[in-house]
Amino acid sequence: MSNTVAEPTNPATQAVSTAFPILFGLSFCHMLNDMMQSLLPSMYPMLKGNLGLDYSQIGLITLALQLTASLLQPVVGLYTDKRPMPYSLSVGMASTLIGILLLSQATTFPALLIAAAMVGIGSSIFHPESARMARMASGGRHGLAQSLFQVGGTAGQALGPLIAAFIVLPRGQGSAAYFSGMAMLGMVLLGWIGHHYAGRRRAAAKAKPVRTGPNLTKAQVASGMAILIALVFSKYFYMASLNTFYTFYLIQHFGEGVQHAQTLLFVFMASVAVGTFVGGPMGDWMGRRRLIWFSIIGILPFSLLLPHVGETMTVLLTIPIGLILAAAFPAILVYAQELMPGKIGMVSGLFYGFAFGMSALGAASLGVLADYTSIDFVFSVCAFLPLLGFLAVGLPDIERKQMTTNA
Repeated sequence: MSNTVAEPTNPATQAVSTAFPILFGLSFCHMLNDMMQSLLPSMYPMLKGNLGLDYSQIGLITLALQLTASLLQPVVGLYTDKRPMPYSLSVGMASTLIGILLLSQATTFPALLIAAAMVGIGSSIFHPESARMARMASGGRHGLAQSLFQVGGTAGQALGPLIAAFIVLPRGQGSAAYFSGMAMLGMVLLGWIGHHYAGRRRAAAKAKPVRTGPNLTKAQVASGMAILIALVFSKYFYMASLNTFYTFYLIQHFGEGVQHAQTLLFVFMASVAVGTFVGGPMGDWMGRRRLIWFSIIGILPFSLLLPHVGETMTVLLTIPIGLILAAAFPAILVYAQELMPGKIGMVSGLFYGFAFGMSALGAASLGVLADYTSIDFVFSVCAFLPLLGFLAVGLPDIERKQMTTNA
């Protein structure tokens, strides 16, 4: 199977044509999007008390958020692959704006469900098309572009709980409306980026088509995609054990206070942010297939050791775990885009959506497991998840061929 597409730039000069203003703008908007998305779960304790919600209703709010934010992404990506919509990102941010305003004023459970769904819809529109724009702005440095784009999202996920703790919780539910200004800023910036993107697409349409894509059978592409999805499952299930239960582990296993445990969680999240940032350029340099293999298998010694050491060593082990594991996703996403170069939006939406879905499913299922067993048992079981990284040996070596795509 081969593909023919138009390439907007000369491959020989791609390395000097990376559009960093566009990439930084996308990363900043990614931060805003994910910050507002993570704000809602951070408000659950306050919403539960204010509206008298039970845990089932809290779960349904999460379901509304995650279903719209994850399952719709590949659908949006598939549609925009066929009909690119440069200004759709502003529409997505407008949906998030509506969701945040509804959240700030919601006094009933159905209103909260609608608010969560609107925030999720905004995220589902944002990720596939913005990932395509990041690829087009990469100048051929696809890993670097995805890392810059994704580190914004990682920062936003970390900022959401901090904003909730220091601004929303002390001032009340209505203060969530303060962040509508950030959403409007994002809409303006994404409108400018969409204008640039439309110009790049017009230039690409005039370019001479070139032969591109891996010369693989449909079965090889399908098996490669299946392996990548299994690796994302491994990564995000293990990440869920740390993101969701690391503080409880520190509190129950070592007797730490809540505040100090949150600080130690930030240490892990900071290492994830650094790993996300360096993962893309490393994939450009050493090859994405090798990095995927290393970033999953590489944490196995640390993950197996983690449940059996003292507190200081536990904290130290989370640093290389975060660094190495986070490096995988930019490489996985770019590798998947190169497996299916004609479906950049669909592939991006599929993997972002699947990552979100696995995070939610991982947190929920591991929570049930912890209720029936213990947090210590959860960490002991999850320590073996990186073994799935050995599946990477089955990925086809597509990097020996020149890969150029029209994003």
